[in-house]
Amino acid sequence: MWILLAVVCSLCLGMAFSLIRNQTELRSFCRQLDEISEGSHMELTANCRQRQLLALCRKLNHILRGKDRNHLQYEKAETLLKQNITSLAHDIRTPLTGALGYVQLAQECGDSGKKAHYLQSAEKRLVQLEDMLEEMFLYTKLAAGDFHLSEEKIQLLPLLGDCMLSMYAEFEALGVSPEISFEAESCYVRADEEALRRVFLNLIQNALLHGSGGISVRQSGNSLVFENPIPEGTHPDTEQLFDRFYKSSPARGKGSSGLGLFIVRELMRKMGGDAEADLGQDQLQITLHFPEIKFL
Repeated sequence: MWILLAVVCSLCLGMAFSLIRNQTELRSFCRQLDEISEGSHMELTANCRQRQLLALCRKLNHILRGKDRNHLQYEKAETLLKQNITSLAHDIRTPLTGALGYVQLAQECGDSGKKAHYLQSAEKRLVQLEDMLEEMFLYTKLAAGDFHLSEEKIQLLPLLGDCMLSMYAEFEALGVSPEISFEAESCYVRADEEALRRVFLNLIQNALLHGSGGISVRQSGNSLVFENPIPEGTHPDTEQLFDRFYKSSPARGKGSSGLGLFIVRELMRKMGGDAEADLGQDQLQITLHFPEIKFL
């Protein structure tokens, strides 16, 4: 009887000591969590060897590490967003300020020839601004998933030729001509015409703004390859080229929002294709991959 009572008492004392240790450990966890909530990056530690508490400690540390990673990602994204907003504000201000300056010069000028030149220059800046705002509007629609595409049979060469013709003044100002090579004039794809037009225009504008010469376009199987020379010493990062707001040069003010190639890739993917970039010897190649290019 006395032996049984002693065993029961021992078990009760053991359970009591275990409960006390657990309570002590939990209080320690609470103190450590209070420090972490106040900004400490410490990890939780357990002084006991009880399996359940050690498992709890590991689980909490796993959750806290994930929280820290998410917080760092949020801070980086917030910093990048602020930088992009500042850059976009500068990009928008540049053509707007230029247009206002030319309008002011025209108002103060008595020479009709010079006045017409100033007004024409102001108009170019406003068209540039309109293009940038249109790209930003299209970007917001793509980001929100609010962009619906149709699917129709589009002949590639006539559409590309129309886009090239719309940029005639820019080609003439640079003294260059585009080079186009297709297997047949009758090739076509199933796509959204306006989306494909925007893709072509963005690639042409990118070559004219950031290249050092003309542009060539050739069909290769189910792909179109846009190629243009780039200034010597320029090394755009082909891995980042399609990122939002990416600019290979720190110099801004070229009338670019940094969204053009991002929009190209997003539209191509929405049409079932893709876009990729490759850098050769002072040549930038951007390849549009279509699900299929057919011939009439």
